[in-house]
Amino acid sequence: MTLNIIRAFRLPLILVCSVYAQDPALFQHFDYDAKAPLDIQESKVEQRGEVSVHDLTYASPRGGRVPAYLVVPAGKGPFAAIIWAHWHQEGSELRNRREFLDEAVALAPSGVVSLLPDSTLARRGYNEPNEPLDEHQADYRLQQILDLRRGADLLLARDDVDAKRLAYVGHSYNADTGAILSGVDRRFKAFVLMAGTISDEVDMRSKEFQEFRNRYGSEKVDAFIAKYSWLDPGKYVSHAAPAFVFLQYASQEDYLTPKRAEEYAAVVSRPKELKIYDAKHALNAEARKDRVAFLVKELHLKAPDPTAIAQIPDLVQPPPPEKN
Repeated sequence: MTLNIIRAFRLPLILVCSVYAQDPALFQHFDYDAKAPLDIQESKVEQRGEVSVHDLTYASPRGGRVPAYLVVPAGKGPFAAIIWAHWHQEGSELRNRREFLDEAVALAPSGVVSLLPDSTLARRGYNEPNEPLDEHQADYRLQQILDLRRGADLLLARDDVDAKRLAYVGHSYNADTGAILSGVDRRFKAFVLMAGTISDEVDMRSKEFQEFRNRYGSEKVDAFIAKYSWLDPGKYVSHAAPAFVFLQYASQEDYLTPKRAEEYAAVVSRPKELKIYDAKHALNAEARKDRVAFLVKELHLKAPDPTAIAQIPDLVQPPPPEKN
């Protein structure tokens, strides 16, 4: 099974076992210096009505800089805050921080400051692994988690942000990332995880994983699994409580079927909610409407302008990559 085939099935690139014990050593992987300077550097500001979109970068805990949009409503607050983390869908023009930009702008007048960072793959200098067992995958995942935690530091350092009303929205790869974040960082009140592979234990029961293991060799795959067992999202999202986790999945997928979505949901701690939409991996307007309603409720926001929400363009689902 080539890397492209794995993507077609949307198996996680890190496939690890998930016999969970609340081992404090797990969390040491995600330590960073929270007192280090954020070193925010702003390049420009765009006004969208009364909402300002700041184009900036901040320092990554692992070196380099994280490009991001900061979306700020008019007024003094206190505002809720949301981190929006984009999908990694091959072929998408919105495989970057722009995926949720219109959504964040539409929600800003309800009283939300939003941070939309570029993931590692969307940044200059990213080299995509060309082997399914490439260890760079673990480095990229860890950096993404730490960069998001640093993003939470950025938001919560603002005088106009209410620290008790922080949420996370992540799609596909960054749903998996958010699942890990939900058990590592207790500052978040709510999570929206969209169409992600959030439990390796569930994935390892699939025929696709067995085919993958047979193709690449059980000994090699098992060694990789053992080395990176700490990166299984299921180990963390099973302990997301008291944060509320809202799961959104699509029915028109080959790998992320409704049945598999229900298996993932069973791993997630309560409170939780699962909704499955008649859509492809990009999801649809109904999912966006439900997502906004969930965030309004959990973050105690003013009701948004329904026209503004309805006018957000649907995310385009690219054709599947060709199989080698």
